Amino acid sequence: MPIAHIALVVRDYDEAIDFYTRKLNFVLREDTVMSEHKRWVVVQPADGGCSLLLAKAVGDEQVSRIGNQTGGRVFLFLYTQNFNRDYQNLIDHGIDIIRPRSTETYGEVAVFADLYGNLWDMIQAAT
Repeated sequence: MPIAHIALVVRDYDEAIDFYTRKLNFVLREDTVMSEHKRWVVVQPADGGCSLLLAKAVGDEQVSRIGNQTGGRVFLFLYTQNFNRDYQNLIDHGIDIIRPRSTETYGEVAVFADLYGNLWDMIQAAT
């Protein structure tokens, strides 16, 4: 059974959609109004894979988790087939690069932060 979605706590649906679709080139797969305050919003990398369920924080405890769902550790891993292109895309969109690109035994990697501060590894696996 594959993992279908990972919930990502966000401050605002529209700003999160904008970041993931315009800056990371994800595809908006669904945006369904569930109630006056809740939407079912799913974004996914254009090449497929697990998608993110953007979940608007409700209450102080959830708000306190925005941008720090893993206690400061890298949270999500984004694999690429074209590291140079996608790394340049991060730079072009002013995305905060926490650790610049490096070559490791497993491939090219860089760590960046999303609009809320969650840490991501972007990796092109070694061939």
